[in-house]
Amino acid sequence: MGCGLSNRGPVQPYLLGHSQVEERRLRMQAEELREESASLFDRIGICAGSRAIDLGCGPQGVLDLMSERVGATGQVIGVEQDAGSVRIARRFIADRAFKNVEVLQGDATATRLPAGTFDLVHARLVLVNVPHVETVVREMVRLARPGGVVASHEADYLSHFCDPPLRAWDRLFEVFREYSAANGIDLFVGRRTHRLFREAGLIDIEVHPVIHIYPHGHNRRAIFWHFLRNVRDRVLERKLISESEFNELTAELKEHLDRPDALVVSHLFFQVWGRKPAD
Repeated sequence: MGCGLSNRGPVQPYLLGHSQVEERRLRMQAEELREESASLFDRIGICAGSRAIDLGCGPQGVLDLMSERVGATGQVIGVEQDAGSVRIARRFIADRAFKNVEVLQGDATATRLPAGTFDLVHARLVLVNVPHVETVVREMVRLARPGGVVASHEADYLSHFCDPPLRAWDRLFEVFREYSAANGIDLFVGRRTHRLFREAGLIDIEVHPVIHIYPHGHNRRAIFWHFLRNVRDRVLERKLISESEFNELTAELKEHLDRPDALVVSHLFFQVWGRKPAD
């Protein structure tokens, strides 16, 4: 296994940070989204012996799902910019004895990996958390071989809401959206992914929507509250909201989400994939 990529250039900011809390959330998310990602890969069709790459894999991503599908004769590469996440991902694959998986530290906008060498290039919930999404998509297309597939599982905040409506949710989302925009993040990028793929030269593009109702007791029911907790210090540092108002509203939000009669709707997820034209 290689030791990673060197001379990576400036690190692209990740909206939700790299705290231990966020690392734990990402590991849990990998299990929560397992069925959806498995379904995407089944639709695409990953043959044994394929070379696949998961950009922005975090501490786990879909490395295990890819490993199972490419088999002993295939190869899986995970690319992640955060050193701590890279260490966790490498431990994850070592604990499971995945001999066909390698995790590299690198930037999804410029991996420095050879062009045209992967049968499948994949990213999950990357574009909604980083700036310069066009650059990420161009890199994904560059990495795919002619005839290869580029795939994305991306979020759009369009449908993420609760009912009964809550003043605290609306005010905190206003703050979160302002914070995101200040960092170059488009919270509604999911709806644009098909267009980004077309503009980058992909053909035969398909789109599959995914949406959920999070029942009482489901971990992802409070995902917006978790996101706010992750960015709290940076939001307060930017003076987008006072500390007292933030604390009051997040407590109100958590209490509302804990109500069994509250309806909580997920983000609208877009699974989008397309093919790189053959030479």
